[in-house]
Amino acid sequence: MAEKLLTTENVRLYYHDKEALHGINLDYDKYGITALIGPSGSGKSTYLRALNRMHDLTDYVTVTGTFLLDGVDIYAPTMDTVDLRKKIGMVFQQPNPFPFSIYDNVAFGLRTAGEKNKSVIDEKVETSLKQAAVWDEVKDNLHKSALSLSGGQQQRVSVARALATSPEILLLDEPTSALDPVSAHLVENTLIELRDKYTMIIVTHSMSQASRISDRTAFFMSGDLIEVGDTKQIFMNPEKQETQDYISGRFG
Repeated sequence: MAEKLLTTENVRLYYHDKEALHGINLDYDKYGITALIGPSGSGKSTYLRALNRMHDLTDYVTVTGTFLLDGVDIYAPTMDTVDLRKKIGMVFQQPNPFPFSIYDNVAFGLRTAGEKNKSVIDEKVETSLKQAAVWDEVKDNLHKSALSLSGGQQQRVSVARALATSPEILLLDEPTSALDPVSAHLVENTLIELRDKYTMIIVTHSMSQASRISDRTAFFMSGDLIEVGDTKQIFMNPEKQETQDYISGRFG
């Protein structure tokens, strides 16, 4: 059996004393897209943020359980979170380019990692913008502010910024929900193009998006993982009644 790239076991998360995730077990192979679906407040974004220690920034959150990336405990005291976030990149719901040029946005992670060679940075910026399917639109304006771009372009630059550090995993928290349908479609196509090169975990409220772009789907409800399986099976023939009810629109 292929070794899992990322394994999470018995993941529990507490806000003060309140348990928000109740023992989540999920693992991920190399490459492909896993969609996390479920109603608002079901724990999917909370779980996603635990995967690259985003909750470290909040002092009233406690995370327990096992998180192994390539067999290494990502919550070990010796784990450098800057290194971790290079390996597990993140794209947020709102496009969030930094207030500087398109080029400097994409180069940011490389420079933070200590890369000083301009030709290396140039090449990585171009490759990442190409992978994020936005190069042709921005290549003549790399030194313009990223904030001057449309929402859809900003989000693809955010994807390029995450790709520039050569992550193994890309986390995407509702990456198209703030975009118009045309821009959302472009971002979706970008993710489909990248599925053979990266492991992507996407939180989405859109059932149609999950069914269109993901290989596997995990259904969360009230802090529990109800069911996980191949996307087609989850949508066509779920094992659990709660999954069926959610997918058929009875609640959520």
